[in-house]
Amino acid sequence: MQELHSSPGISNSLSMGFIGLAVVLLLLFVSPTNCCTEQERSSLINFLDGLMPGGTGGLNASWVNGTDCCKWEGVFCSSAGTVTDVLLANRGLQGGISPSLGNLTGLLHLNLSKNSLEGRLPTELVFSRSIAVLDVSFNRLDGHLQEMQSSNPSLPLQILNISSNSFTGQFPSTTWEATKNLVALNASKNSFTGRIPSSICVSAPLLAILDLSYNQFSGSISPRLGTCSVLRILKAGHNNLSGALPKKISNITSLEHLSFPNNGLQGVLDGSHIVKLSNLVTLDLGSTGLSGNIPDSIAQLKRLEKFHLDNNNMSGELPSAISNCTNLRYLTLRNNSFTGDLSKVNFTMLDLRTADFSMNLFTGTIPESIYSCKNLTALRLAYNRFHGQFSARIGNLKSLVFLSLTNNSFSNLTNTLQMLKGCKNLTTLLIGTNFKGETIPQDETIDGFENLQVLTIDACPLVGEIPLWISKLRNLMILDISCNQLTG
Repeated sequence: MQELHSSPGISNSLSMGFIGLAVVLLLLFVSPTNCCTEQERSSLINFLDGLMPGGTGGLNASWVNGTDCCKWEGVFCSSAGTVTDVLLANRGLQGGISPSLGNLTGLLHLNLSKNSLEGRLPTELVFSRSIAVLDVSFNRLDGHLQEMQSSNPSLPLQILNISSNSFTGQFPSTTWEATKNLVALNASKNSFTGRIPSSICVSAPLLAILDLSYNQFSGSISPRLGTCSVLRILKAGHNNLSGALPKKISNITSLEHLSFPNNGLQGVLDGSHIVKLSNLVTLDLGSTGLSGNIPDSIAQLKRLEKFHLDNNNMSGELPSAISNCTNLRYLTLRNNSFTGDLSKVNFTMLDLRTADFSMNLFTGTIPESIYSCKNLTALRLAYNRFHGQFSARIGNLKSLVFLSLTNNSFSNLTNTLQMLKGCKNLTTLLIGTNFKGETIPQDETIDGFENLQVLTIDACPLVGEIPLWISKLRNLMILDISCNQLTG
């Protein structure tokens, strides 16, 4: 009988084991399960019910009323069971956006982008007391954005992306007075009208990204935009803006991307102001009506990678100092009245990828230094006053895909083709209105254009028989040898 009595050590171990098990069981039955609340579940179901029957993106499979919405597809919760994120981008959703999502009081991130949602954007979402990131871009939303009274307290909204929709009307002005935490605003590709709100950066001092491009904004650009002290990206291209680019924009020394193409601006590129924007990586002022010269001070923009001044009224020579912009990759000067000899610029210093000098008044021969740009993929020299022959070094441009020489006074077609056949990646070669009266080469060794898809040698006028090597261009889709004097 004595053997049946446990020793004190064993007894204590068993007692502790049972106590531990009891505590675990107690916690399982007493602790909350961290499920979402009935209000949150109901709000999400109301959103689902507002979608078209065939446009739910398959959410019906997991969005089942009576179950824990924290486990539903696209829904994420905090450790306490509060819905914090609803991420349903690119799900094929169709229908309207229910205001019920505004009842999710703990919602931080709402992403409904890249769907086919339509109707108005509920004000309950824009003026939410919890949402920090709201993205409804690439949908079919329309109507006006409502104003918000400035007496309302500051909203938590930091990122608002409403781009690529069909919003209309004037851009709200008082709304931004309540968005003091706003960091990024993208309203591009809509149909907003009226002036760009001048106080947007005063109201939102943290604003770093502002994209208002592809709308119908009009009027002059307010100098008050110069108060955007931390702005890094400013885009307002493809609108109906007029007047001069405010000098106070040069106060935004943090700017990395300044883009106002396709507007009705005027004035000159002021070197004393542009030099202050030392952090610029992209400067796009194409099709803005600018006149005057490119200032030498452009050389001080050491970070500049993209420089677009196409379709303006600018003139003068390309300053040799631009060689100091050693990070320059994309240079577009198309359709201006620039003059002079490009040989004054040392392109060896640049790692150009695309260079467009077409439709200007440039003269001289092609600068030898441009053949050092081994990463050049597109070179446009058409409609200028260039002359002479190409250097054999043009074969160094192994990355060249697009070459346009049309309407100049180049000579020696045979040598030109022999040298260019080393550019194995060429798909487009436009060399018409050159080589006046020369004989088209018959040389069968012109066979290196295996990727060529477009070839124009029109209006030269060339003489001789149509050569056999043209038939060897297996990938050719477009051939123009019109307005010549070819036979055979």
